[in-house]
Amino acid sequence: MLSAEHRAIVTATVPILEQGGEALTRHFYQTLFNDFPQVKPFFNQAHQHSGEQQRALANGILMYAKNIERLEALGPLVNTIVTKHVALQIQPEHYPMVGASLLKAIREVLGAETATDAVLEAWGAAYGQLADILIGAEAQTYEAAAAAPGGWMGARQFIVAAKRVESDEITTFVFRPADGEPVLDFEPGQYIGIRVVVDGQEQRRQYSLSAAPNGMTYQISVKREGSGKVSGFLHANVNEGDTVELFPPTGAFKLAEGRRPIVLISGGVGITPTLAMLDQALETGREIRFIHAARHGGVHAFRQHIDGLAERHPQLKRHYIYAEERAGQPQADAIGMLGNKELGEWLPQSRDVDAYFLGPLPFMKAVKRSLHELGVPEAQTYYEFFGPAKALD
Repeated sequence: MLSAEHRAIVTATVPILEQGGEALTRHFYQTLFNDFPQVKPFFNQAHQHSGEQQRALANGILMYAKNIERLEALGPLVNTIVTKHVALQIQPEHYPMVGASLLKAIREVLGAETATDAVLEAWGAAYGQLADILIGAEAQTYEAAAAAPGGWMGARQFIVAAKRVESDEITTFVFRPADGEPVLDFEPGQYIGIRVVVDGQEQRRQYSLSAAPNGMTYQISVKREGSGKVSGFLHANVNEGDTVELFPPTGAFKLAEGRRPIVLISGGVGITPTLAMLDQALETGREIRFIHAARHGGVHAFRQHIDGLAERHPQLKRHYIYAEERAGQPQADAIGMLGNKELGEWLPQSRDVDAYFLGPLPFMKAVKRSLHELGVPEAQTYYEFFGPAKALD
């Protein structure tokens, strides 16, 4: 049980975490993978090599320590963690492994003089409290997914019903359940977990669902990343008729109810969840602005699809911007990087809109800043990260 003394000790460690949190979490991951190699499939090793995962965990630990006296402030962070864990099928038995590795890393990095028995006891109690919160929330989500029509728990086999090249980098995969039964409904904007074996090693990833729900299939559209072990495997080795294992869809990124105009802003492969969101938005009759940024026309996926929707739905206006122009390829409405000038022209005149944006981190930082400067209320802007969560500010 987390006592008042424990909370005081955890709070007192905040300055230490602010100074050396990333070093601590880097050592934590080394310890975790060395002592419990069975958890490796849950982690994208590319994020480990880049340091993204370490920074994300350091930020999470820091936020937890800062808010230990008012855990309600952690609501959005907890919800994000829960949905990511559910997509990967994290189970209660994994938490003691993480806890043991965290306490071991604290002792080894901070040293016995700083990481005293009292500090380790406090952090053990604090971690136990957080683990209980997450385990309870995840159990409810698992049970709800299994009980819903078309739902299931754990992995379910799906057959690749279609594989389509959408651009120079993005390929779409359509999955139908091997058992022929219906599939769980989902909210446009959510994602699904996939489990594959690459070079003899199990790998798990999450991919946004790129088509509206139909009760029969799921669709993802995957960018081939240069160092992406799973994306490269899917592009090169997974074909129509093959079988993969999927976990039930989840995620907190979805359209808010209301009558305000909707603005969907995407960069690169960030377009994928906006496709399903666009289908849903068109059914509401709300005004929609669809804005997409790509490096050039060759990597711009789904352009014909969006253009076709715009022709059939007058409430939809679409705008494209490319970083560079290439001969023989489709042209954009603007050339360069998306900023205040383009958004100022393409947003509705009234900034009372619901704006959703996804893409690479620099792109998202720029869009967030531009929306603020152009007068879009921050409470009406929504976004989700690829990979580990990071602060945009």
